[in-house]
Amino acid sequence: MDLVTTMYGWEFLLRYVHFLAGITWIGVLYYFNFIQTPFFGTELGGQAKGLMTRGLVPNALWWFRWGAMFTFLSGWLIVGIKMGAGIGLADPYMTRILTGGVMGTIMWFNVWFIIWPAQRDYAIKSAEQVAAGGEPVPGTPEKGALAGRASRTNTLFSIPMLFFMGSASHLQNHLTGANDMIYWIIALALMAAVELNAVIGTGARQKYLATVSGTIHTGLGLTLVLFIVGRLVNTL
Repeated sequence: MDLVTTMYGWEFLLRYVHFLAGITWIGVLYYFNFIQTPFFGTELGGQAKGLMTRGLVPNALWWFRWGAMFTFLSGWLIVGIKMGAGIGLADPYMTRILTGGVMGTIMWFNVWFIIWPAQRDYAIKSAEQVAAGGEPVPGTPEKGALAGRASRTNTLFSIPMLFFMGSASHLQNHLTGANDMIYWIIALALMAAVELNAVIGTGARQKYLATVSGTIHTGLGLTLVLFIVGRLVNTL
């Protein structure tokens, strides 16, 4: 009964929902980027792309976007509970968890306001029109490229996001609360640079998003940079 009669129980249930939704979201994200997109680039995948875009992709996107939504909502509700229990924004726990939380929020934004609209209004609609004997929706290649960059950027962000989410309770000697303002200025600037480059940058600067390998290595690099920044600001 403690699960429904105590705030501790409700926090646990929210965390459980957060895990389930997050696994669903990131699992589909990795499927899109590690499996489906490379397959579409093959000869067989090119032949099957239209059919899959009309049949499989809409269902996958349903789980994708609602997994993102429930992860986003449950995560911020957990943060609210922590703050209600007296854990302030200056607390080292909050610095660590919110580093992941901010990246998760950027990823949620990309899903709902870049990836899903581009797929719904261009890729899926275009595939349906072509299958019915019509013409592709104008602008589909450009919107598809934008959605692809946003999806790869989410894959990139997922790597440091998961590191810092895990560090909140399990790496307590990192980001100890010293010089948080300096840390946040640098961390937010790096996150903004990655996001803006994906959305409005030029092709040369977006080269790291062109391959799965480049995306993963850049994600690992961002994780390392943020970790080192946290270590350095703690020593100032």
